[in-house]
Amino acid sequence: MIIIPAIDIIEQKPVRLYQGNYEKKEIVGQSVLDIARGFERAGAKYIHLVDLDGAKDGRLINKEIIINVAKSINIPIEVGGGIRSYDDVKYLVDNGVSRIILGTMAIENKDALKEIITDFKDKIAIGVDCRNGYLCTRGWIKKSNINYIEFSRDMESLGIKNIIVTDISKDGTLMGSNIEMLKELQKEVNIKITASGGVRDIHDIKKLKEINIYGVIIGKALYSGNINLKKAIEVVGGA
Repeated sequence: MIIIPAIDIIEQKPVRLYQGNYEKKEIVGQSVLDIARGFERAGAKYIHLVDLDGAKDGRLINKEIIINVAKSINIPIEVGGGIRSYDDVKYLVDNGVSRIILGTMAIENKDALKEIITDFKDKIAIGVDCRNGYLCTRGWIKKSNINYIEFSRDMESLGIKNIIVTDISKDGTLMGSNIEMLKELQKEVNIKITASGGVRDIHDIKKLKEINIYGVIIGKALYSGNINLKKAIEVVGGA
């Protein structure tokens, strides 16, 4: 299992939200790049960046900072938020982003998604962001009637090999991961699953490792000091 530290960005600043609520914003540092470098020094093999402004507005807003990080550190980054077109994906890949996370676009524009999967293949992951089992889009503001398991099956049928599953109700709460939700999904799909949302402490990391998922994204638990990134990486064997 790989541990992926997260940096969410609003107005060029690293932040954390509570349950995806933009009104409950906490600035967690002055420099996105400095935080990314710190994660790299701690032994991270991947970093997760989200343009929260972009997710809400439907366009890449913090792309200059994201590209600066991609070009300034020596580990790969994955990026989500506001990526709504083929050109957005190509721009990020051409500028050093290793993995693109698509969410809203994967639901609203399947024809474009198919073209992107054909051309960029394993560089594409899908964000499965849900509340009470149903997908939410446009910065988690708009709730759909699409079940997360059905959607994940659909993405697998299109050739997607990596999904990032977020229980929005737990995101930023330190309430623990939704293990049961992840187990249910594992029964239905045969692709890499990365867990996101609610990771509280090292015990959560151990529970996730036990169910043998691909990865876990950690945000607030790192910034609050609940989890030491270097020690967490050691727990999972440095994978």
